[in-house]
Amino acid sequence: MTDDRTRPDLDDQTVEALGKLSEALETVDQARGFLYAFHQLTGKADRLLQESVELFRAAGAAPLAADLERDLVGRNVIADRWTFQMVEDFDENYWGTFRDYDARARDELAGGDRHVFEARMKQRERTAGHPAHEAGPALAD
Repeated sequence: MTDDRTRPDLDDQTVEALGKLSEALETVDQARGFLYAFHQLTGKADRLLQESVELFRAAGAAPLAADLERDLVGRNVIADRWTFQMVEDFDENYWGTFRDYDARARDELAGGDRHVFEARMKQRERTAGHPAHEAGPALAD
């Protein structure tokens, strides 16, 4: 890692490629968040379903309660899987691999520095010397 986050030693194409890879990973991180939200919402729905089964049973609708319990409570969300298994597979087989390649690219090409593309953008777009436009702890005005 260097003191100058803009990495003037790197060519523009490398910085752009690192930036695109980082942006892609950030998009995968967002998708992962949605997957975790899906996981939690599906679990909540199953708990609510179980409560409705008990209420139907108490209301005298035992056949409907039994059918709901048999066919929906604890059902796989996709073939052979609950959502925790989907999350685990995603993390192990896609997200983890994506993160590893992002780290590898940064290590091999930028000495481990992150967000070089954004650091260069900040330098281009800020107003030097203006309050709230400081270069940052690792950048000089």
